[in-house]
Amino acid sequence: MHKMLLELPDRLETERLIIRPYQAGDGSAYYRLAQNNKAHLLPFEEGNPALAIQTEKDAEILMREFHAEWVCRNVFFVGGWEKATGTLVVQLVISVTHWDWRQFEIGYFVDKDHEGQGFVSEGVRAMLYFAFECLGAQRVSAGCNDTNVRSQHVIERSGFTREAHIRQSRCHIRCEDGTFSGDYHYGMLRAEYDRLPKPELVCQP
Repeated sequence: MHKMLLELPDRLETERLIIRPYQAGDGSAYYRLAQNNKAHLLPFEEGNPALAIQTEKDAEILMREFHAEWVCRNVFFVGGWEKATGTLVVQLVISVTHWDWRQFEIGYFVDKDHEGQGFVSEGVRAMLYFAFECLGAQRVSAGCNDTNVRSQHVIERSGFTREAHIRQSRCHIRCEDGTFSGDYHYGMLRAEYDRLPKPELVCQP
């Protein structure tokens, strides 16, 4: 099916999160998330668009750009709002690697004040459902720096297989012994996803 004919859910609800595409009016919430996490995102997320946010206006423009990209099926940025507080606590993204082959990549970051509470793992499981069930993925990849232990645990607990270790490729991130760090690359195939227990989700069409 052509990407523009896909009927995608407006939001996914997990036990604790409402996960939905960004939209007009989300700028103030995103601004708070970005400002609270700039130091937290560096050095692992040097290309993250949140790092460029200087004002609420910048954030609102980015929200509308993210929404346009979603409509065009170019990239799928979503926010995860905590149900209990209505706070934007995690960002997740599905990037397109190859539409014809249905290959995608998942990324994420969590607000530093909500680390260690399982929100990323909960969100990643929901986005794997989105990638495989809604986008028809045959393969989803993920990656992280080899010094980012938290991210490694999230990816591995989610069912990904480590496929490669690109060694000493990051000169701006040093290991404890002073050497350059590298990156772990992970993948999940459709057959592997099919064997995983499925999350309990509510999908809003």
